[in-house]
Amino acid sequence: MRDIDVIALGELLIDFIQNGETSQGNPLFEANPGGAPCNVLAMLAGLGRRTEFIGKVGRDMFGRQLKEALEDVRIGACGLREDGKVPTTLVLVHKLDNGDRDFSFYRSPGADMMLTPEEVDGDRIGRAEIFHFGSLSMTNEPARAATKKALWAAEKAGVLRSFDPNLRPLLWKSLDEAKEQIFYGLAHCDVLKISDNEIQWLTGKEDFTEGVKELKKNYDIKLICVSMGRDGSRAYYGNCIVEVPGFIREDTIETTGAGDTFCGCILHFILEYGLDSLNEARLREALRFANAAASVITTRKGALKVMPEVEEIERIINR
Repeated sequence: MRDIDVIALGELLIDFIQNGETSQGNPLFEANPGGAPCNVLAMLAGLGRRTEFIGKVGRDMFGRQLKEALEDVRIGACGLREDGKVPTTLVLVHKLDNGDRDFSFYRSPGADMMLTPEEVDGDRIGRAEIFHFGSLSMTNEPARAATKKALWAAEKAGVLRSFDPNLRPLLWKSLDEAKEQIFYGLAHCDVLKISDNEIQWLTGKEDFTEGVKELKKNYDIKLICVSMGRDGSRAYYGNCIVEVPGFIREDTIETTGAGDTFCGCILHFILEYGLDSLNEARLREALRFANAAASVITTRKGALKVMPEVEEIERIINR
């Protein structure tokens, strides 16, 4: 019985995003609920999809805030666990002068790393249409084993698997280990969302199409979407390549959650049409919608609780 549209596993954490300064010139940080897999689910829930999350937070004030945030945006929390010894993971997000971001993680350890295989309900994963995951749940044990158990359950049940590497170099012992685990993810996914800089790093190819060709030599991934920031996005599906330009915003604040918003929209269209029934027109429609949604989230602090609504996205597309 497929009564869940998308179930995701991974990190649920607090993004402390700078929001002004004190009278003394000290930075003020706002505690925003975040974590890439949950941001993806929040976008999907806002589009009317049935979503659930698997992960772990600390038994602390931030863990309670995050549980309430899931409830607020209608993400099912049956798979959410609490750790009484390890605190909720925290991230400080600094906006750089060039508009990019710098991350400072407080995760040595963090509760999201402590999810065990025994805490993963494989039967529940089998009730989903899509299982979504990233690489942050594979940086350390026991969460790495929990992720692989979830993937095994998804494969056994014939659930589509969606992967976003979401590389954060500081969280890995080495970039070689990061590549090893990301390669594992590539070998166990049907849909890949990857950023421009990630595909260049992973394949050594400056040209994105050459990078995708390199991936396809080794991995049977049906749909690969490359997000290119302000330049838009591309989709590679069989022999079809579709590129759609981005929506340039003059009111961008910061880009936290833009890739996750984009990914959620792509999964929404896969649910709508089916992964085996895509074509150039449908991919173009999906990329345009996803690019517009991502542009909206860049005008807001945080992501999980402020995902764009359909009407906002359509206004951007139709203006």
